[in-house]
Amino acid sequence: MSPARSSPSPSILIFGGGWLGQAMGRDILSRGGTASLTSRSAETRDQLTADGFHAIDPENAEALKATVAEVGALLVTAPPEPSGCPGLKALVPALSASGAWPDWIGYISSSAVYGDRAGAWAFEDEPLHASSLTGARRVRAEAEWLEAGQSMGLTVQVFRLPALYGPGRSPVDKLRDGSARLVRKPGQVFNRIHVEDVISGLAASMARPHPGRAYTLCDDQPSPADEVIEWAAGRMGLPLPPEVDWTDPSVSEGMRRFYLDSKRLSNARAKAELGWRPRYPGYREGIEAILYSETSRP
Repeated sequence: MSPARSSPSPSILIFGGGWLGQAMGRDILSRGGTASLTSRSAETRDQLTADGFHAIDPENAEALKATVAEVGALLVTAPPEPSGCPGLKALVPALSASGAWPDWIGYISSSAVYGDRAGAWAFEDEPLHASSLTGARRVRAEAEWLEAGQSMGLTVQVFRLPALYGPGRSPVDKLRDGSARLVRKPGQVFNRIHVEDVISGLAASMARPHPGRAYTLCDDQPSPADEVIEWAAGRMGLPLPPEVDWTDPSVSEGMRRFYLDSKRLSNARAKAELGWRPRYPGYREGIEAILYSETSRP
């Protein structure tokens, strides 16, 4: 059995040491494994090292070559740039130079690849019609990774994520710090996913890899953004934030992108093929878990 799938000490190289990458890395460490994370920032690399990770400068080709030769899994969380996926440009040469053959490679994409479906359901095998530049870049990166996997005989899978939230990055935090906005856009819905459910979905894929497959990891409850904010504010006993149009300057650019598309995402394939189920099937369960984790801290 491969180290990435069955070893009690899994090893992984995560290209992109941001919020999701660190969350995945912590999960690997909690299972007695080793996690190497990349960051262009020397300061961030120092912090990653302090947190128990092996920190790598992504421009250090020799370090990448040595690391890919030692790990059982690769995960790319870094977003694509105008010139393409930085992870692809760095890791494919490292794989070729080292002769490494990882058991599993995951590429984190976005549900933006589906574009606007006017509230209809989106499925993995449908044509991709990204309606934003960032979505189009994701489409390109997906295709390039899948092509690389096929040509090199590697087990590459793609994971399309909607709005990602969790402790420290959720409506709870925005309501408390005053950055939340109540945005009403009639007919607009989208899914979300708790970071813990992303991690469990990736782990499920490592246990049941399907080369060349794309999966949408999301919750079971596509909902309007204003519904989530209203419920969270009520649950926390806080007043509703200011109501603004989605194009208002007070709405962050990142959030504004979510209002470009309206669609309902299906996670049926991940459930059927990976045996995965979201621990937080809706935003209520996810927000409740965040609030509970705060009250249970020592």
